[in-house]
Amino acid sequence: MTISIDLHAHTRCSDGDLSPAGLVLRAKQQNLQVLAVTDHDTTEGIAEASEIAEQNQVKLVAGVEVSVTWENKTFHIVGLNIDPDNKQLTNGLAGLRVRRNLRAIEIAEKLAKKNIENALQGTQALVKGSIVSRTHFAQFLVNNGYCKNLQQAFKRYLGDGKPGCAKVQWASLEQAVSWIHGAGGLAVIAHPGRYKIGRARMHALLSHFKECGGDAIEVISGSQSPDVTPHFARLATEYELFASVGSDFHSPSQRWLELGRLPALPEICKPVWNCW
Repeated sequence: MTISIDLHAHTRCSDGDLSPAGLVLRAKQQNLQVLAVTDHDTTEGIAEASEIAEQNQVKLVAGVEVSVTWENKTFHIVGLNIDPDNKQLTNGLAGLRVRRNLRAIEIAEKLAKKNIENALQGTQALVKGSIVSRTHFAQFLVNNGYCKNLQQAFKRYLGDGKPGCAKVQWASLEQAVSWIHGAGGLAVIAHPGRYKIGRARMHALLSHFKECGGDAIEVISGSQSPDVTPHFARLATEYELFASVGSDFHSPSQRWLELGRLPALPEICKPVWNCW
Protein backbone atom coordinates (compact mmCIF):
# COMPACT_ATOMS: atom_id res chain seq x y z
CA MET A 1 0.00 0.00 0.00
CA THR A 2 1.26 3.49 -0.83
CA ILE A 3 0.18 6.91 0.34
CA SER A 4 -0.12 10.03 -1.78
CA ILE A 5 1.87 12.30 0.53
CA ASP A 6 5.57 13.16 0.19
CA LEU A 7 6.96 15.71 2.64
CA HIS A 8 10.63 15.86 1.64
CA ALA A 9 11.73 16.80 -1.88
CA HIS A 10 14.29 19.07 -3.52
CA THR A 11 14.48 21.30 -6.58
CA ARG A 12 17.40 22.81 -8.44
CA CYS A 13 17.07 25.83 -6.13
CA SER A 14 19.29 23.70 -3.88
CA ASP A 15 20.78 20.37 -5.01
CA GLY A 16 17.90 18.80 -6.94
CA ASP A 17 17.77 18.35 -10.72
CA LEU A 18 14.25 19.59 -11.46
CA SER A 19 12.87 23.11 -11.44
CA PRO A 20 10.15 23.81 -8.85
CA ALA A 21 7.57 23.56 -11.61
CA GLY A 22 9.14 20.36 -12.89
CA LEU A 23 9.01 18.80 -9.44
CA VAL A 24 5.32 19.60 -9.08
CA LEU A 25 4.54 18.19 -12.52
CA ARG A 26 6.40 15.00 -11.62
CA ALA A 27 4.35 14.82 -8.44
CA LYS A 28 1.22 15.11 -10.56
CA GLN A 29 2.44 12.27 -12.79
CA GLN A 30 2.98 10.14 -9.68
CA ASN A 31 -0.59 10.90 -8.51
CA LEU A 32 0.65 12.72 -5.42
CA GLN A 33 -1.98 14.73 -3.59
CA VAL A 34 0.36 16.48 -1.14
CA LEU A 35 3.96 17.55 -1.83
CA ALA A 36 6.39 19.49 0.36
CA VAL A 37 9.22 21.43 -1.29
CA THR A 38 12.09 21.32 1.23
CA ASP A 39 15.21 22.75 -0.35
CA HIS A 40 18.41 23.11 1.66
CA ASP A 41 18.62 26.44 3.47
CA THR A 42 16.42 28.30 0.97
CA THR A 43 12.74 28.86 0.23
CA GLU A 44 13.23 30.48 -3.17
CA GLY A 45 11.46 27.73 -5.13
CA ILE A 46 8.21 27.78 -3.18
CA ALA A 47 6.46 30.61 -5.06
CA GLU A 48 6.94 28.95 -8.46
CA ALA A 49 5.99 25.53 -7.08
CA SER A 50 2.86 26.92 -5.43
CA GLU A 51 1.59 28.49 -8.64
CA ILE A 52 2.02 25.27 -10.66
CA ALA A 53 0.62 23.15 -7.82
CA GLU A 54 -2.58 25.19 -7.73
CA GLN A 55 -3.00 24.75 -11.48
CA ASN A 56 -2.56 20.98 -11.19
CA GLN A 57 -4.59 20.25 -8.03
CA VAL A 58 -1.55 19.28 -5.98
CA LYS A 59 -1.53 20.49 -2.36
CA LEU A 60 1.81 22.27 -1.92
CA VAL A 61 3.31 22.38 1.57
CA ALA A 62 5.89 25.14 1.93
CA GLY A 63 9.01 23.72 3.53
CA VAL A 64 12.75 23.99 4.02
CA GLU A 65 15.60 21.74 5.18
CA VAL A 66 17.77 23.56 7.70
CA SER A 67 21.41 22.60 8.22
CA VAL A 68 22.22 22.06 11.91
CA THR A 69 25.34 21.28 13.91
CA TRP A 70 24.78 19.16 17.00
CA GLU A 71 27.68 17.72 18.97
CA ASN A 72 30.07 18.57 16.10
CA LYS A 73 28.04 16.61 13.54
CA THR A 74 25.74 17.84 10.78
CA PHE A 75 22.03 17.07 10.99
CA HIS A 76 19.06 18.30 9.00
CA ILE A 77 15.79 19.65 10.36
CA VAL A 78 12.88 19.96 7.95
CA GLY A 79 10.40 22.75 8.47
CA LEU A 80 6.89 22.01 7.20
CA ASN A 81 3.95 24.32 6.55
CA ILE A 82 6.08 27.42 7.04
CA ASP A 83 5.58 31.00 5.97
CA PRO A 84 8.46 31.35 3.48
CA ASP A 85 8.49 35.14 3.89
CA ASN A 86 8.92 35.15 7.66
CA LYS A 87 11.82 37.50 8.47
CA GLN A 88 13.28 35.45 11.30
CA LEU A 89 13.46 32.40 9.05
CA THR A 90 14.71 34.20 5.93
CA ASN A 91 17.43 36.00 7.91
CA GLY A 92 18.55 32.73 9.49
CA LEU A 93 18.67 30.94 6.16
CA ALA A 94 20.59 33.82 4.58
CA GLY A 95 23.27 33.38 7.21
CA LEU A 96 23.52 29.67 6.43
CA ARG A 97 23.93 30.40 2.73
CA VAL A 98 26.85 32.70 3.55
CA ARG A 99 28.45 29.81 5.42
CA ARG A 100 27.82 27.57 2.42
CA ASN A 101 29.66 30.01 0.17
CA LEU A 102 32.60 30.15 2.56
CA ARG A 103 32.65 26.35 2.68
CA ALA A 104 32.70 26.21 -1.11
CA ILE A 105 35.84 28.37 -1.18
CA GLU A 106 37.51 26.11 1.38
CA ILE A 107 36.55 22.94 -0.49
CA ALA A 108 38.01 24.35 -3.71
CA GLU A 109 41.24 25.28 -1.93
CA LYS A 110 41.54 21.78 -0.50
CA LEU A 111 40.88 20.19 -3.90
CA ALA A 112 43.53 22.41 -5.47
CA LYS A 113 46.07 20.84 -3.11
CA LYS A 114 45.16 17.53 -4.79
CA ASN A 115 45.86 19.07 -8.22
CA ILE A 116 42.17 19.60 -9.00
CA GLU A 117 42.12 23.11 -10.41
CA ASN A 118 39.26 25.56 -11.02
CA ALA A 119 36.89 23.58 -8.80
CA LEU A 120 35.11 26.68 -7.50
CA GLN A 121 34.43 28.22 -10.91
CA GLY A 122 33.49 24.88 -12.42
CA THR A 123 31.15 24.06 -9.56
CA GLN A 124 29.50 27.48 -9.52
CA ALA A 125 28.68 27.02 -13.20
CA LEU A 126 26.51 24.04 -12.24
CA VAL A 127 24.49 25.93 -9.62
CA LYS A 128 20.94 26.86 -10.69
CA GLY A 129 19.75 28.38 -7.41
CA SER A 130 21.17 30.29 -4.47
CA ILE A 131 23.27 27.62 -2.75
CA VAL A 132 26.46 25.77 -3.55
CA SER A 133 26.29 22.22 -2.22
CA ARG A 134 28.74 19.34 -1.97
CA THR A 135 26.59 17.60 -4.59
CA HIS A 136 27.53 20.34 -7.05
CA PHE A 137 31.20 19.73 -6.29
CA ALA A 138 30.66 16.00 -6.76
CA GLN A 139 29.07 16.65 -10.15
CA PHE A 140 32.04 18.82 -11.12
CA LEU A 141 34.41 15.98 -10.21
CA VAL A 142 32.39 13.52 -12.30
CA ASN A 143 32.07 15.88 -15.27
CA ASN A 144 35.81 16.44 -15.33
CA GLY A 145 36.78 12.79 -15.09
CA TYR A 146 38.09 12.71 -11.54
CA CYS A 147 35.39 10.25 -10.44
CA LYS A 148 33.00 7.82 -12.10
CA ASN A 149 29.89 8.86 -10.19
CA LEU A 150 28.67 11.02 -7.32
CA GLN A 151 29.09 8.25 -4.77
CA GLN A 152 32.76 7.87 -5.66
CA ALA A 153 33.25 11.64 -5.44
CA PHE A 154 32.05 11.65 -1.85
CA LYS A 155 34.01 8.52 -0.99
CA ARG A 156 37.28 9.87 -2.41
CA TYR A 157 37.12 13.60 -1.88
CA LEU A 158 34.08 15.13 -0.18
CA GLY A 159 33.00 12.86 2.68
CA ASP A 160 33.98 13.29 6.31
CA GLY A 161 37.72 13.08 6.73
CA LYS A 162 38.41 13.15 3.00
CA PRO A 163 40.76 15.62 1.26
CA GLY A 164 37.98 17.99 0.24
CA CYS A 165 36.05 17.93 3.52
CA ALA A 166 35.38 21.36 5.02
CA LYS A 167 33.67 21.54 8.39
CA VAL A 168 31.01 24.20 9.00
CA GLN A 169 29.29 25.38 12.17
CA TRP A 170 25.66 25.46 11.03
CA ALA A 171 22.63 26.58 13.02
CA SER A 172 22.14 25.16 16.48
CA LEU A 173 19.23 22.81 17.12
CA GLU A 174 17.56 25.53 19.19
CA GLN A 175 17.94 28.08 16.38
CA ALA A 176 16.55 25.79 13.70
CA VAL A 177 13.45 24.89 15.71
CA SER A 178 12.95 28.52 16.71
CA TRP A 179 13.14 29.75 13.09
CA ILE A 180 10.68 27.11 11.94
CA HIS A 181 8.24 27.77 14.75
CA GLY A 182 8.57 31.52 14.23
CA ALA A 183 7.48 30.93 10.63
CA GLY A 184 4.42 29.01 11.84
CA GLY A 185 5.81 25.60 10.86
CA LEU A 186 6.55 22.22 12.39
CA ALA A 187 10.12 21.02 12.98
CA VAL A 188 10.98 17.49 11.79
CA ILE A 189 14.19 15.48 12.16
CA ALA A 190 15.07 14.48 8.60
CA HIS A 191 16.20 10.97 7.55
CA PRO A 192 17.35 9.81 11.01
CA GLY A 193 18.72 6.56 9.62
CA ARG A 194 21.45 8.41 7.74
CA TYR A 195 23.34 9.78 10.71
CA LYS A 196 25.20 6.65 11.74
CA ILE A 197 25.11 7.47 15.43
CA GLY A 198 24.74 4.94 18.18
CA ARG A 199 21.65 4.25 20.24
CA ALA A 200 22.72 6.47 23.12
CA ARG A 201 23.43 9.48 20.91
CA MET A 202 20.17 9.02 19.02
CA HIS A 203 18.27 9.13 22.30
CA ALA A 204 20.28 12.18 23.35
CA LEU A 205 19.44 13.88 20.04
CA LEU A 206 15.74 13.14 20.40
CA SER A 207 15.71 14.32 24.00
CA HIS A 208 17.40 17.60 23.08
CA PHE A 209 15.12 18.04 20.06
CA LYS A 210 12.07 17.52 22.26
CA GLU A 211 13.39 20.01 24.82
CA CYS A 212 13.74 22.56 22.01
CA GLY A 213 10.09 22.06 21.11
CA GLY A 214 10.70 19.75 18.13
CA ASP A 215 7.55 18.29 16.65
CA ALA A 216 8.21 15.23 14.47
CA ILE A 217 10.62 12.72 12.98
CA GLU A 218 10.76 11.15 9.54
CA VAL A 219 9.76 7.59 10.28
CA ILE A 220 9.90 6.74 6.58
CA SER A 221 12.62 8.19 4.38
CA GLY A 222 13.70 7.27 0.88
CA SER A 223 17.34 7.01 1.91
CA GLN A 224 16.87 4.44 4.68
CA SER A 225 16.31 0.70 4.69
CA PRO A 226 12.63 -0.26 5.15
CA ASP A 227 13.52 -2.68 7.93
CA VAL A 228 14.38 0.19 10.29
CA THR A 229 10.94 1.80 9.94
CA PRO A 230 9.51 -0.02 13.01
CA HIS A 231 12.47 1.23 15.07
CA PHE A 232 11.82 4.88 14.21
CA ALA A 233 8.09 4.39 14.67
CA ARG A 234 8.78 3.23 18.24
CA LEU A 235 11.07 6.19 18.86
CA ALA A 236 8.41 8.59 17.58
CA THR A 237 5.93 7.06 20.00
CA GLU A 238 8.39 7.02 22.91
CA TYR A 239 9.24 10.71 22.51
CA GLU A 240 5.68 11.72 21.64
CA LEU A 241 6.70 13.01 18.23
CA PHE A 242 4.55 13.11 15.14
CA ALA A 243 5.65 10.94 12.22
CA SER A 244 6.56 12.30 8.79
CA VAL A 245 7.32 10.62 5.47
CA GLY A 246 9.55 11.79 2.64
CA SER A 247 11.35 10.33 -0.33
CA ASP A 248 14.18 12.91 -0.08
CA PHE A 249 13.73 13.19 -3.84
CA HIS A 250 16.54 14.93 -5.73
CA SER A 251 16.52 13.53 -9.24
CA PRO A 252 14.64 11.15 -11.54
CA SER A 253 17.88 9.17 -11.75
CA GLN A 254 18.33 8.66 -7.99
CA ARG A 255 18.73 5.10 -6.79
CA TRP A 256 16.46 5.33 -3.76
CA LEU A 257 12.70 5.86 -3.72
CA GLU A 258 10.85 7.60 -6.53
CA LEU A 259 8.92 10.72 -5.60
CA GLY A 260 5.81 9.70 -3.68
CA ARG A 261 6.49 5.96 -3.72
CA LEU A 262 6.28 5.62 0.05
CA PRO A 263 4.80 2.85 2.16
CA ALA A 264 2.15 3.55 4.75
CA LEU A 265 3.13 4.62 8.24
CA PRO A 266 2.94 1.99 10.98
CA GLU A 267 -0.37 2.18 12.80
CA ILE A 268 1.23 3.26 16.09
CA CYS A 269 2.33 6.55 14.49
CA LYS A 270 0.54 9.89 14.59
CA PRO A 271 0.93 11.46 11.11
CA VAL A 272 2.33 14.97 11.11
CA TRP A 273 -0.20 16.08 8.51
CA ASN A 274 -2.97 15.59 11.07
CA CYS A 275 -1.70 18.83 12.61
CA TRP A 276 -3.01 20.72 9.57
